[in-house]
Amino acid sequence: MTKAILLADRGVVEVSGEDAAKFLHNLVTNDITSLGNGEARFAALLTPQGKILFDFVVFSPGEGRFLLDCPLPFAPDLEKRLNMYKLRAKVAVANLSDRLEAVAFPDAPERPKVEAIALAPDPRSEALGWRALAEKGKIAAAGPLAEYETRRIRAGVPLGGVDFAYSDAFPHETNMDLLAGLDFKKGCYVGQEVVSRMKHRNLVRKRVTRYRAPGGAPRPGESIRAGDVEIGVTGSAIGEEGLALIRLDRLADAEEKGHTPMAGGVKLEFAERD
Repeated sequence: MTKAILLADRGVVEVSGEDAAKFLHNLVTNDITSLGNGEARFAALLTPQGKILFDFVVFSPGEGRFLLDCPLPFAPDLEKRLNMYKLRAKVAVANLSDRLEAVAFPDAPERPKVEAIALAPDPRSEALGWRALAEKGKIAAAGPLAEYETRRIRAGVPLGGVDFAYSDAFPHETNMDLLAGLDFKKGCYVGQEVVSRMKHRNLVRKRVTRYRAPGGAPRPGESIRAGDVEIGVTGSAIGEEGLALIRLDRLADAEEKGHTPMAGGVKLEFAERD
């Protein structure tokens, strides 16, 4: 039987109206105009300097309506920011987090048979299975969150506010280019020039990277050092596996010199990188 896992840390912001598709498409990092019912897109709203203000999974239930599955603590600010951009656009923005909830089906081999407003494969990684937005309590979700978190970490999918700080990280640093979160063929959006420059000039110095810590991963927020050099900071972790935002050049230099990365007194073994 497919497990349904409630993602209680997620909120939902709705953008609806005649201009909703065009409005979002001109703001965020991914293509929204071609998004159809039964699909979802990973995207972000950036600062003009190209750093992530909010990231979210966008669903399109139809009828000029889009639902943004975002971190719950940031849903009110996302609603406020989108309303700032609205100007004369024929759109309405509303925080529906008190009515709707996000549910994951990480082991579902096919579309789950549930009553949902929106349901689609998670666009970031096949390892995360399917994802739904539904009225609170409509889906009986009793699966363990740890199972979803393990899959998320193994897939290298960062969690904003834990694996990186909003307003302080570029999309490439959080693997959005590897997780289908950036469309390099669409037109302009807020911060697009910086994102394009980082891609074409290979300016990515930091990335969220997977690691193993035999004996147990350190808690989030621990400084990672290799010898006398700080190379990053730990993020999400479960068991012996975790994610860390690291300086790629410093990690490569440490590995070349035979220095072992350490955090909180624990040795870290980083995954192979391209």
